[in-house]
Amino acid sequence: MAPRSHTVTNQAPPLVGYDVFTTDRVLTEAVDRHLPPDLRAEVREDLVVLGRAAGSAQVREWGERADAHPPRLRTHDRYGHRIDEVAFDPAWHRLLGKAVGAGLTDAWGRPGGHVRRAAGFLVASQPEAGHGCPVSMTHASVPALRAEPELAEVWVPAATSHVYERELRPVAEKPGALLGMAMTEKQGGSDVRANTTEARPLAADGEYVLTGHKWFCSAPMSDAFLVLAQAPAGLTCFLVPRVLADGSRNAFALMRLKDKLGNRSNASAEVEFDGTTWARRVGEEGRGLATIMGTVAATRVDCVLGSAALMRQAVAQAVHHCTYREAFGGPLAEKPLMRNVLADLALESEAATVLGVRLAAAHDAADAEGGEAERERALLRIAVPAAKYWVTKRCTPVVTEALECLGGNGYVEESGMPRLLRESPVNSVWEGSGNVQALDVVRALRTEPAALDALLREVGAARGADHRLDRAIRGLLVELADLDGIEARARRLTERLALVLQGALLVRWAPPEVADAFCAARLGGDGGAAFGTLPHTLDLRALVDRARVEV
Repeated sequence: MAPRSHTVTNQAPPLVGYDVFTTDRVLTEAVDRHLPPDLRAEVREDLVVLGRAAGSAQVREWGERADAHPPRLRTHDRYGHRIDEVAFDPAWHRLLGKAVGAGLTDAWGRPGGHVRRAAGFLVASQPEAGHGCPVSMTHASVPALRAEPELAEVWVPAATSHVYERELRPVAEKPGALLGMAMTEKQGGSDVRANTTEARPLAADGEYVLTGHKWFCSAPMSDAFLVLAQAPAGLTCFLVPRVLADGSRNAFALMRLKDKLGNRSNASAEVEFDGTTWARRVGEEGRGLATIMGTVAATRVDCVLGSAALMRQAVAQAVHHCTYREAFGGPLAEKPLMRNVLADLALESEAATVLGVRLAAAHDAADAEGGEAERERALLRIAVPAAKYWVTKRCTPVVTEALECLGGNGYVEESGMPRLLRESPVNSVWEGSGNVQALDVVRALRTEPAALDALLREVGAARGADHRLDRAIRGLLVELADLDGIEARARRLTERLALVLQGALLVRWAPPEVADAFCAARLGGDGGAAFGTLPHTLDLRALVDRARVEV
Protein backbone atom coordinates (compact mmCIF):
# COMPACT_ATOMS: atom_id res chain seq x y z
CA MET A 1 0.00 0.00 0.00
CA ALA A 2 1.34 3.43 -0.94
CA PRO A 3 2.13 5.84 1.89
CA ARG A 4 -0.59 8.40 2.57
CA SER A 5 1.71 11.20 1.42
CA HIS A 6 1.64 9.69 -2.10
CA THR A 7 -2.13 9.78 -2.47
CA VAL A 8 -2.87 11.69 -5.68
CA THR A 9 -5.64 14.27 -5.47
CA ASN A 10 -6.61 17.47 -7.28
CA GLN A 11 -5.05 16.48 -10.60
CA ALA A 12 -6.93 16.88 -13.88
CA PRO A 13 -7.53 13.63 -15.76
CA PRO A 14 -5.73 13.35 -19.11
CA LEU A 15 -7.55 14.90 -22.04
CA VAL A 16 -7.69 11.75 -24.15
CA GLY A 17 -10.28 9.44 -25.65
CA TYR A 18 -12.41 12.12 -27.24
CA ASP A 19 -13.46 13.28 -30.72
CA VAL A 20 -11.23 16.23 -31.64
CA PHE A 21 -13.64 17.31 -34.39
CA THR A 22 -17.11 17.19 -32.86
CA THR A 23 -15.96 18.68 -29.54
CA ASP A 24 -14.69 21.77 -31.41
CA ARG A 25 -17.79 23.92 -31.81
CA VAL A 26 -15.99 26.58 -33.81
CA LEU A 27 -14.67 24.10 -36.37
CA THR A 28 -17.90 22.15 -36.75
CA GLU A 29 -19.82 25.38 -37.31
CA ALA A 30 -17.29 26.55 -39.91
CA VAL A 31 -17.54 23.27 -41.82
CA ASP A 32 -21.34 23.45 -41.90
CA ARG A 33 -21.20 27.10 -42.90
CA HIS A 34 -18.94 26.67 -45.90
CA LEU A 35 -20.03 23.29 -47.29
CA PRO A 36 -23.04 22.74 -49.55
CA PRO A 37 -25.86 21.00 -47.64
CA ASP A 38 -25.63 17.84 -49.75
CA LEU A 39 -21.99 17.30 -48.68
CA ARG A 40 -22.28 17.93 -44.96
CA ALA A 41 -23.30 14.47 -43.79
CA GLU A 42 -20.56 12.72 -45.78
CA VAL A 43 -17.85 15.15 -44.69
CA ARG A 44 -18.92 15.08 -41.06
CA GLU A 45 -18.80 11.30 -41.06
CA ASP A 46 -15.23 11.32 -42.37
CA LEU A 47 -14.14 14.03 -39.92
CA VAL A 48 -15.67 12.18 -36.97
CA VAL A 49 -13.59 9.12 -37.83
CA LEU A 50 -10.45 11.26 -38.03
CA GLY A 51 -11.42 13.20 -34.91
CA ARG A 52 -11.85 10.06 -32.81
CA ALA A 53 -8.48 8.78 -33.99
CA ALA A 54 -6.76 12.12 -33.27
CA GLY A 55 -8.11 12.13 -29.72
CA SER A 56 -7.33 8.48 -29.03
CA ALA A 57 -4.64 7.30 -26.64
CA GLN A 58 -2.99 5.35 -29.46
CA VAL A 59 -2.52 8.31 -31.84
CA ARG A 60 -1.43 10.53 -28.95
CA GLU A 61 1.24 7.95 -28.15
CA TRP A 62 2.33 7.92 -31.80
CA GLY A 63 2.77 11.67 -31.63
CA GLU A 64 4.89 11.43 -28.50
CA ARG A 65 7.04 8.68 -30.01
CA ALA A 66 7.58 10.48 -33.30
CA ASP A 67 8.78 13.55 -31.41
CA ALA A 68 10.91 11.64 -28.90
CA HIS A 69 12.58 9.53 -31.63
CA PRO A 70 13.53 12.04 -34.34
CA PRO A 71 14.61 10.96 -37.84
CA ARG A 72 18.15 9.71 -38.47
CA LEU A 73 20.27 10.25 -41.57
CA ARG A 74 21.62 7.13 -43.32
CA THR A 75 24.04 8.15 -46.05
CA HIS A 76 25.36 4.60 -46.73
CA ASP A 77 24.16 1.04 -46.32
CA ARG A 78 26.10 -1.67 -44.48
CA TYR A 79 28.14 -2.45 -47.59
CA GLY A 80 29.23 1.12 -48.24
CA HIS A 81 26.77 1.95 -51.01
CA ARG A 82 25.48 5.52 -51.00
CA ILE A 83 21.73 5.41 -50.24
CA ASP A 84 20.87 8.89 -48.86
CA GLU A 85 17.89 7.86 -46.78
CA VAL A 86 16.23 9.05 -43.59
CA ALA A 87 15.03 6.52 -41.03
CA PHE A 88 11.85 7.41 -39.12
CA ASP A 89 10.24 5.87 -36.08
CA PRO A 90 7.32 3.59 -37.08
CA ALA A 91 4.98 6.03 -35.33
CA TRP A 92 5.80 8.63 -37.99
CA HIS A 93 4.68 6.33 -40.77
CA ARG A 94 1.47 5.47 -38.89
CA LEU A 95 0.64 9.17 -38.51
CA LEU A 96 1.30 9.79 -42.20
CA GLY A 97 -0.80 6.80 -43.14
CA LYS A 98 -3.72 8.17 -41.14
CA ALA A 99 -3.39 11.63 -42.69
CA VAL A 100 -3.07 10.48 -46.29
CA GLY A 101 -5.80 7.89 -45.81
CA ALA A 102 -8.10 10.67 -44.57
CA GLY A 103 -7.64 12.54 -47.85
CA LEU A 104 -5.49 15.37 -46.49
CA THR A 105 -3.59 15.59 -49.78
CA ASP A 106 -6.77 15.43 -51.84
CA ALA A 107 -8.51 18.80 -52.17
CA TRP A 108 -8.13 20.16 -55.70
CA GLY A 109 -11.17 19.63 -57.91
CA ARG A 110 -13.03 17.69 -55.21
CA PRO A 111 -16.43 19.18 -54.21
CA GLY A 112 -15.85 21.14 -51.02
CA GLY A 113 -12.37 19.68 -51.09
CA HIS A 114 -10.48 22.54 -49.51
CA VAL A 115 -12.88 23.02 -46.60
CA ARG A 116 -13.09 19.33 -45.76
CA ARG A 117 -9.34 19.00 -46.10
CA ALA A 118 -8.66 22.14 -44.00
CA ALA A 119 -10.85 20.79 -41.21
CA GLY A 120 -9.05 17.45 -41.38
CA PHE A 121 -5.66 19.17 -41.31
CA LEU A 122 -6.72 21.12 -38.20
CA VAL A 123 -7.82 17.91 -36.50
CA ALA A 124 -4.86 15.71 -37.48
CA SER A 125 -2.26 18.34 -36.54
CA GLN A 126 -3.34 18.48 -32.89
CA PRO A 127 -1.85 15.21 -31.60
CA GLU A 128 1.34 15.73 -33.66
CA ALA A 129 2.11 18.59 -36.02
CA GLY A 130 5.39 17.57 -37.69
CA HIS A 131 3.88 15.03 -40.07
CA GLY A 132 1.73 17.84 -41.46
CA CYS A 133 4.77 19.14 -43.37
CA PRO A 134 4.89 16.45 -46.12
CA VAL A 135 1.09 16.33 -46.15
CA SER A 136 0.95 20.08 -46.75
CA MET A 137 3.63 20.14 -49.42
CA THR A 138 2.11 17.24 -51.30
CA HIS A 139 -1.28 18.97 -51.29
CA ALA A 140 0.30 22.27 -52.33
CA SER A 141 2.30 20.76 -55.22
CA VAL A 142 -0.80 20.31 -57.37
CA PRO A 143 -1.10 23.92 -58.69
CA ALA A 144 2.53 23.84 -59.86
CA LEU A 145 2.23 20.38 -61.42
CA ARG A 146 -0.80 21.52 -63.40
CA ALA A 147 1.48 23.90 -65.30
CA GLU A 148 2.94 20.86 -67.10
CA PRO A 149 0.11 18.59 -68.32
CA GLU A 150 2.34 15.57 -69.02
CA LEU A 151 3.72 15.68 -65.48
CA ALA A 152 0.31 16.35 -63.98
CA GLU A 153 -1.13 13.27 -65.66
CA VAL A 154 1.31 11.08 -63.72
CA TRP A 155 2.00 12.96 -60.51
CA VAL A 156 -1.33 14.59 -59.56
CA PRO A 157 -3.18 11.24 -59.15
CA ALA A 158 -0.26 9.97 -57.06
CA ALA A 159 -0.17 13.12 -54.92
CA THR A 160 -3.93 13.12 -54.29
CA SER A 161 -4.11 9.40 -53.58
CA HIS A 162 -5.43 8.16 -50.24
CA VAL A 163 -2.71 5.50 -50.03
CA TYR A 164 0.58 6.08 -48.23
CA GLU A 165 3.51 3.92 -49.25
CA ARG A 166 6.89 4.64 -47.71
CA GLU A 167 9.13 2.66 -50.11
CA LEU A 168 11.06 4.59 -52.77
CA ARG A 169 10.08 3.27 -56.22
CA PRO A 170 9.26 4.78 -59.62
CA VAL A 171 6.03 6.75 -59.34
CA ALA A 172 4.37 4.60 -62.02
CA GLU A 173 4.70 1.61 -59.66
CA LYS A 174 3.28 3.32 -56.56
CA PRO A 175 -0.35 3.72 -55.49
CA GLY A 176 0.46 7.07 -53.91
CA ALA A 177 3.35 9.51 -53.57
CA LEU A 178 4.51 12.41 -51.40
CA LEU A 179 6.20 15.55 -52.64
CA GLY A 180 8.57 17.94 -50.90
CA MET A 181 10.25 21.21 -51.77
CA ALA A 182 13.81 22.49 -52.00
CA MET A 183 13.65 26.20 -52.71
CA THR A 184 15.97 28.16 -50.42
CA GLU A 185 19.73 28.41 -50.48
CA LYS A 186 22.15 29.56 -47.83
CA GLN A 187 23.06 32.80 -49.57
CA GLY A 188 19.50 33.81 -50.39
CA GLY A 189 16.90 32.49 -47.96
CA SER A 190 13.56 34.06 -48.85
CA ASP A 191 15.20 35.90 -51.73
CA VAL A 192 14.93 32.95 -54.10
CA ARG A 193 15.90 35.13 -57.06
CA ALA A 194 19.41 34.95 -55.59
CA ASN A 195 19.48 31.17 -56.07
CA THR A 196 22.62 29.88 -57.76
CA THR A 197 21.64 26.25 -58.42
CA GLU A 198 22.22 25.77 -62.15
CA ALA A 199 19.96 23.87 -64.55
CA ARG A 200 21.60 22.70 -67.77
CA PRO A 201 19.22 21.54 -70.55
CA LEU A 202 19.60 18.09 -72.06
CA ALA A 203 18.75 17.04 -75.59
CA ALA A 204 15.27 15.83 -74.67
CA ASP A 205 12.72 18.63 -74.38
CA GLY A 206 12.03 19.64 -70.79
CA GLU A 207 14.85 17.57 -69.30
CA TYR A 208 17.77 19.11 -67.39
CA VAL A 209 20.55 18.25 -64.98
CA LEU A 210 21.08 20.31 -61.83
CA THR A 211 24.17 21.49 -59.98
CA GLY A 212 23.88 23.20 -56.61
CA HIS A 213 23.22 23.06 -52.89
CA LYS A 214 19.85 23.57 -51.20
CA TRP A 215 19.91 24.89 -47.64
CA PHE A 216 16.46 23.61 -46.65
CA CYS A 217 14.87 20.55 -48.21
CA SER A 218 11.70 19.61 -46.38
CA ALA A 219 10.67 15.98 -45.91
CA PRO A 220 13.68 14.54 -47.79
CA MET A 221 12.22 11.03 -48.02
CA SER A 222 9.46 12.24 -50.34
CA ASP A 223 9.12 10.72 -53.79
CA ALA A 224 9.88 13.97 -55.62
CA PHE A 225 10.65 17.64 -54.99
CA LEU A 226 9.76 20.96 -56.51
CA VAL A 227 13.03 22.85 -56.96
CA LEU A 228 13.93 26.32 -58.20
CA ALA A 229 17.08 26.64 -60.31
CA GLN A 230 18.64 29.02 -62.80
CA ALA A 231 18.04 27.84 -66.38
CA PRO A 232 19.37 29.71 -69.44
CA ALA A 233 16.24 31.90 -69.52
CA GLY A 234 16.22 32.54 -65.77
CA LEU A 235 14.75 31.13 -62.58
CA THR A 236 12.69 28.04 -63.40
CA CYS A 237 10.68 25.44 -61.50
CA PHE A 238 11.67 21.76 -61.77
CA LEU A 239 10.45 18.40 -60.53
CA VAL A 240 13.26 16.24 -59.13
CA PRO A 241 12.22 12.61 -58.47
CA ARG A 242 14.14 10.49 -55.98
CA VAL A 243 13.81 7.40 -58.19
CA LEU A 244 14.00 7.55 -61.98
CA ALA A 245 11.69 5.70 -64.36
CA ASP A 246 14.17 2.86 -64.81
CA GLY A 247 14.28 2.23 -61.07
CA SER A 248 17.70 3.78 -60.46
CA ARG A 249 18.25 6.40 -57.75
CA ASN A 250 18.55 10.01 -58.84
CA ALA A 251 21.67 11.90 -57.70
CA PHE A 252 20.26 13.43 -54.51
CA ALA A 253 22.89 13.62 -51.78
CA LEU A 254 21.65 14.31 -48.24
CA MET A 255 24.46 16.28 -46.60
CA ARG A 256 22.98 16.61 -43.11
CA LEU A 257 19.70 16.93 -41.20
CA LYS A 258 18.86 20.17 -39.44
CA ASP A 259 18.76 20.10 -35.63
CA LYS A 260 15.60 22.17 -35.13
CA LEU A 261 13.95 23.90 -32.18
CA GLY A 262 10.69 22.07 -32.78
CA ASN A 263 9.06 20.12 -35.61
CA ARG A 264 11.47 17.42 -34.53
CA SER A 265 9.52 14.45 -35.87
CA ASN A 266 9.91 15.84 -39.38
CA ALA A 267 13.23 15.82 -41.22
CA SER A 268 14.67 18.90 -42.89
CA ALA A 269 17.89 18.45 -44.83
CA GLU A 270 20.62 20.09 -46.82
CA VAL A 271 20.91 18.45 -50.24
CA GLU A 272 23.52 18.49 -52.96
CA PHE A 273 22.91 18.21 -56.72
CA ASP A 274 26.14 17.05 -58.33
CA GLY A 275 25.69 17.97 -61.99
CA THR A 276 24.02 14.66 -62.88
CA THR A 277 20.80 15.22 -60.91
CA TRP A 278 17.98 14.70 -63.40
CA ALA A 279 15.08 17.15 -63.37
CA ARG A 280 11.97 17.82 -65.43
CA ARG A 281 10.97 21.40 -66.13
CA VAL A 282 7.63 22.52 -64.67
CA GLY A 283 6.10 25.45 -66.54
CA GLU A 284 7.96 27.83 -68.80
CA GLU A 285 11.67 28.42 -68.50
CA GLY A 286 12.34 31.69 -66.67
CA ARG A 287 8.85 31.68 -65.09
CA GLY A 288 9.71 29.77 -61.94
CA LEU A 289 8.16 32.20 -59.48
CA ALA A 290 4.92 32.46 -61.45
CA THR A 291 4.74 28.65 -61.62
CA ILE A 292 5.30 28.19 -57.91
CA MET A 293 2.99 30.94 -56.56
CA GLY A 294 -0.11 28.72 -56.32
CA THR A 295 1.92 26.25 -54.31
CA VAL A 296 3.24 29.02 -52.06
CA ALA A 297 -0.29 30.30 -51.40
CA ALA A 298 -1.53 26.81 -50.50
CA THR A 299 1.29 26.20 -48.03
CA ARG A 300 0.70 29.62 -46.46
CA VAL A 301 -2.92 28.68 -45.82
CA ASP A 302 -1.64 25.55 -44.12
CA CYS A 303 0.60 27.71 -41.93
CA VAL A 304 -2.56 29.47 -40.76
CA LEU A 305 -4.38 26.17 -40.23
CA GLY A 306 -1.39 24.60 -38.48
CA SER A 307 -1.13 27.52 -36.08
CA ALA A 308 -4.88 27.41 -35.48
CA ALA A 309 -4.55 23.70 -34.64
CA LEU A 310 -1.78 24.35 -32.12
CA MET A 311 -3.81 27.13 -30.53
CA ARG A 312 -6.91 24.98 -30.32
CA GLN A 313 -5.05 22.11 -28.68
CA ALA A 314 -3.28 24.41 -26.21
CA VAL A 315 -6.52 26.18 -25.26
CA ALA A 316 -8.41 22.88 -24.95
CA GLN A 317 -5.72 21.58 -22.58
CA ALA A 318 -5.78 24.78 -20.52
CA VAL A 319 -9.57 24.88 -20.17
CA HIS A 320 -9.66 21.15 -19.37
CA HIS A 321 -7.01 21.51 -16.67
CA CYS A 322 -8.69 24.52 -15.08
CA THR A 323 -12.07 22.80 -15.12
CA TYR A 324 -10.79 19.99 -12.90
CA ARG A 325 -8.03 21.68 -10.91
CA GLU A 326 -9.14 23.35 -7.68
CA ALA A 327 -7.42 26.22 -5.88
CA PHE A 328 -8.48 28.72 -3.25
CA GLY A 329 -11.76 26.97 -2.58
CA GLY A 330 -13.05 26.09 -6.04
CA PRO A 331 -12.30 25.10 -9.67
CA LEU A 332 -9.74 27.35 -11.33
CA ALA A 333 -12.03 27.93 -14.30
CA GLU A 334 -14.58 29.54 -11.96
CA LYS A 335 -12.10 32.11 -10.62
CA PRO A 336 -12.85 35.48 -12.28
CA LEU A 337 -9.26 36.23 -13.26
CA MET A 338 -8.53 32.76 -14.62
CA ARG A 339 -11.83 32.83 -16.49
CA ASN A 340 -10.68 36.07 -18.12
CA VAL A 341 -7.41 34.44 -19.22
CA LEU A 342 -9.15 31.37 -20.63
CA ALA A 343 -11.77 33.47 -22.41
CA ASP A 344 -9.09 35.64 -24.00
CA LEU A 345 -7.19 32.58 -25.22
CA ALA A 346 -10.40 31.00 -26.55
CA LEU A 347 -11.17 34.23 -28.42
CA GLU A 348 -7.80 34.16 -30.20
CA SER A 349 -8.21 30.50 -31.07
CA GLU A 350 -11.69 31.01 -32.50
CA ALA A 351 -10.61 33.97 -34.64
CA ALA A 352 -7.75 31.91 -36.09
CA THR A 353 -9.96 28.93 -36.93
CA VAL A 354 -12.72 31.02 -38.52
CA LEU A 355 -10.22 32.86 -40.71
CA GLY A 356 -8.34 29.70 -41.72
CA VAL A 357 -11.47 27.85 -42.83
CA ARG A 358 -12.69 30.97 -44.67
CA LEU A 359 -9.47 30.92 -46.72
CA ALA A 360 -10.07 27.26 -47.53
CA ALA A 361 -13.61 28.10 -48.68
CA ALA A 362 -12.18 30.83 -50.91
CA HIS A 363 -9.95 28.19 -52.55
CA ASP A 364 -13.01 26.03 -53.23
CA ALA A 365 -14.84 28.97 -54.80
CA ALA A 366 -11.76 30.06 -56.75
CA ASP A 367 -11.57 26.65 -58.44
CA ALA A 368 -14.88 27.41 -60.18
CA GLU A 369 -15.61 29.80 -63.04
CA GLY A 370 -17.26 33.21 -63.21
CA GLY A 371 -17.15 36.52 -61.43
CA GLU A 372 -17.43 35.11 -57.92
CA ALA A 373 -14.43 32.87 -58.56
CA GLU A 374 -12.43 35.89 -59.74
CA ARG A 375 -13.33 37.81 -56.57
CA GLU A 376 -12.34 34.90 -54.37
CA ARG A 377 -9.00 34.58 -56.15
CA ALA A 378 -8.43 38.30 -55.64
CA LEU A 379 -9.33 37.98 -51.96
CA LEU A 380 -6.83 35.16 -51.51
CA ARG A 381 -4.10 37.31 -53.02
CA ILE A 382 -4.23 39.75 -50.11
CA ALA A 383 -5.92 37.79 -47.32
CA VAL A 384 -3.52 34.82 -47.38
CA PRO A 385 -0.29 36.74 -46.63
CA ALA A 386 -2.12 38.93 -44.09
CA ALA A 387 -3.56 35.89 -42.30
CA LYS A 388 -0.27 34.04 -42.47
CA TYR A 389 1.52 37.02 -40.96
CA TRP A 390 -0.89 37.58 -38.07
CA VAL A 391 -2.20 34.15 -37.07
CA THR A 392 1.23 32.53 -37.02
CA LYS A 393 2.57 35.35 -34.86
CA ARG A 394 -0.26 34.95 -32.36
CA CYS A 395 0.40 31.24 -31.94
CA THR A 396 3.42 31.34 -29.62
CA PRO A 397 1.92 33.81 -27.10
CA VAL A 398 -1.29 31.76 -26.98
CA VAL A 399 0.57 28.49 -26.35
CA THR A 400 2.83 30.15 -23.77
CA GLU A 401 -0.12 31.52 -21.80
CA ALA A 402 -1.99 28.22 -22.06
CA LEU A 403 1.06 26.42 -20.69
CA GLU A 404 1.13 28.85 -17.77
CA CYS A 405 -2.49 27.95 -16.96
CA LEU A 406 -1.20 24.48 -16.04
CA GLY A 407 1.52 25.99 -13.85
CA GLY A 408 4.50 23.75 -13.20
CA ASN A 409 2.57 20.80 -14.63
CA GLY A 410 2.58 22.56 -18.00
CA TYR A 411 6.36 23.02 -17.93
CA VAL A 412 6.88 19.26 -17.69
CA GLU A 413 7.30 17.28 -20.91
CA GLU A 414 4.69 14.68 -19.93
CA SER A 415 1.96 17.34 -20.18
CA GLY A 416 2.60 17.74 -23.92
CA MET A 417 2.60 21.52 -23.59
CA PRO A 418 6.37 21.98 -24.13
CA ARG A 419 6.04 20.11 -27.43
CA LEU A 420 3.27 22.50 -28.51
CA LEU A 421 5.42 25.45 -27.47
CA ARG A 422 8.47 24.26 -29.41
CA GLU A 423 6.27 23.78 -32.47
CA SER A 424 4.53 27.15 -32.19
CA PRO A 425 7.08 29.40 -34.03
CA VAL A 426 7.56 27.17 -37.07
CA ASN A 427 4.67 28.47 -39.16
CA SER A 428 5.76 32.08 -38.80
CA VAL A 429 9.13 31.14 -40.32
CA TRP A 430 8.01 28.59 -42.90
CA GLU A 431 7.11 29.86 -46.40
CA GLY A 432 8.32 33.40 -45.72
CA SER A 433 8.76 35.13 -42.38
CA GLY A 434 6.81 38.17 -41.16
CA ASN A 435 8.48 40.79 -43.31
CA VAL A 436 8.00 38.70 -46.45
CA GLN A 437 4.27 38.42 -45.76
CA ALA A 438 3.86 42.10 -44.95
CA LEU A 439 5.70 43.14 -48.11
CA ASP A 440 3.56 40.73 -50.12
CA VAL A 441 0.44 42.50 -48.79
CA VAL A 442 1.93 45.83 -49.89
CA ARG A 443 2.74 44.38 -53.32
CA ALA A 444 -0.86 43.24 -53.72
CA LEU A 445 -2.13 46.70 -52.76
CA ARG A 446 0.13 48.38 -55.29
CA THR A 447 -0.28 46.06 -58.25
CA GLU A 448 -3.65 44.34 -57.92
CA PRO A 449 -6.58 46.71 -57.31
CA ALA A 450 -9.01 43.79 -57.45
CA ALA A 451 -7.41 42.35 -54.30
CA LEU A 452 -8.25 45.42 -52.23
CA ASP A 453 -11.72 45.59 -53.73
CA ALA A 454 -12.33 41.96 -52.75
CA LEU A 455 -11.09 42.58 -49.22
CA LEU A 456 -13.29 45.65 -48.76
CA ARG A 457 -16.24 43.70 -50.09
CA GLU A 458 -15.55 40.93 -47.57
CA VAL A 459 -15.31 43.21 -44.53
CA GLY A 460 -18.07 45.42 -45.87
CA ALA A 461 -20.54 42.56 -45.47
CA ALA A 462 -20.33 43.17 -41.70
CA ARG A 463 -20.53 46.98 -41.69
CA GLY A 464 -23.21 48.51 -39.52
CA ALA A 465 -23.34 45.57 -37.09
CA ASP A 466 -20.74 46.86 -34.60
CA HIS A 467 -19.55 50.44 -34.17
CA ARG A 468 -16.04 49.34 -33.17
CA LEU A 469 -15.65 47.31 -36.34
CA ASP A 470 -16.98 50.21 -38.41
CA ARG A 471 -14.42 52.53 -36.80
CA ALA A 472 -11.62 50.03 -37.45
CA ILE A 473 -12.63 49.75 -41.12
CA ARG A 474 -12.52 53.55 -41.45
CA GLY A 475 -9.10 53.59 -39.82
CA LEU A 476 -7.86 50.95 -42.23
CA LEU A 477 -9.10 53.01 -45.18
CA VAL A 478 -7.16 56.01 -43.87
CA GLU A 479 -4.01 53.85 -43.68
CA LEU A 480 -4.58 52.62 -47.23
CA ALA A 481 -5.09 56.12 -48.59
CA ASP A 482 -1.47 57.03 -47.90
CA LEU A 483 1.04 54.66 -49.48
CA ASP A 484 4.05 56.95 -48.93
CA GLY A 485 6.65 55.22 -46.80
CA ILE A 486 4.43 52.17 -46.71
CA GLU A 487 7.28 49.67 -46.48
CA ALA A 488 8.21 50.90 -43.00
CA ARG A 489 4.51 50.66 -42.05
CA ALA A 490 3.92 47.30 -43.70
CA ARG A 491 3.70 45.27 -40.50
CA ARG A 492 1.35 47.76 -38.83
CA LEU A 493 -0.89 47.82 -41.89
CA THR A 494 -0.92 44.03 -42.27
CA GLU A 495 -1.80 43.55 -38.61
CA ARG A 496 -4.72 45.97 -38.87
CA LEU A 497 -5.92 44.37 -42.06
CA ALA A 498 -5.90 40.89 -40.50
CA LEU A 499 -7.68 42.08 -37.34
CA VAL A 500 -10.38 43.87 -39.32
CA LEU A 501 -10.90 40.76 -41.44
CA GLN A 502 -11.13 38.51 -38.36
CA GLY A 503 -13.50 40.97 -36.70
CA ALA A 504 -15.77 41.11 -39.75
CA LEU A 505 -15.96 37.31 -39.96
CA LEU A 506 -16.77 36.96 -36.27
CA VAL A 507 -19.42 39.70 -36.39
CA ARG A 508 -21.09 37.86 -39.27
CA TRP A 509 -20.84 34.29 -38.00
CA ALA A 510 -19.84 33.94 -34.34
CA PRO A 511 -22.20 34.11 -31.35
CA PRO A 512 -22.79 37.71 -30.18
CA GLU A 513 -20.70 37.28 -27.03
CA VAL A 514 -17.67 36.22 -29.12
CA ALA A 515 -18.02 39.06 -31.63
CA ASP A 516 -18.58 41.55 -28.80
CA ALA A 517 -15.42 40.43 -27.00
CA PHE A 518 -13.29 40.53 -30.15
CA CYS A 519 -14.48 43.97 -31.21
CA ALA A 520 -13.98 45.34 -27.70
CA ALA A 521 -10.50 43.97 -27.08
CA ARG A 522 -8.94 43.65 -30.54
CA LEU A 523 -10.57 46.55 -32.39
CA GLY A 524 -11.92 48.88 -29.72
CA GLY A 525 -8.77 49.13 -27.62
CA ASP A 526 -10.49 47.85 -24.46
CA GLY A 527 -7.90 45.20 -23.69
CA GLY A 528 -4.28 44.99 -22.62
CA ALA A 529 -1.14 43.60 -24.20
CA ALA A 530 -1.31 40.38 -22.16
CA PHE A 531 -4.01 37.73 -22.21
CA GLY A 532 -6.57 37.96 -19.41
CA THR A 533 -7.27 41.65 -19.87
CA LEU A 534 -10.72 41.48 -21.46
CA PRO A 535 -13.36 43.91 -20.11
CA HIS A 536 -14.97 42.28 -17.07
CA THR A 537 -18.43 43.27 -18.31
CA LEU A 538 -18.28 40.73 -21.17
CA ASP A 539 -19.88 37.28 -21.02
CA LEU A 540 -16.59 35.52 -20.33
CA ARG A 541 -18.21 32.32 -19.08
CA ALA A 542 -19.81 31.77 -22.48
CA LEU A 543 -16.44 32.06 -24.22
CA VAL A 544 -14.84 29.51 -21.89
CA ASP A 545 -17.76 27.09 -22.14
CA ARG A 546 -17.56 27.30 -25.92
CA ALA A 547 -13.90 26.23 -25.84
CA ARG A 548 -14.34 23.40 -23.34
CA VAL A 549 -13.97 19.79 -24.50
CA GLU A 550 -16.75 17.62 -23.11
CA VAL A 551 -15.20 14.17 -22.66
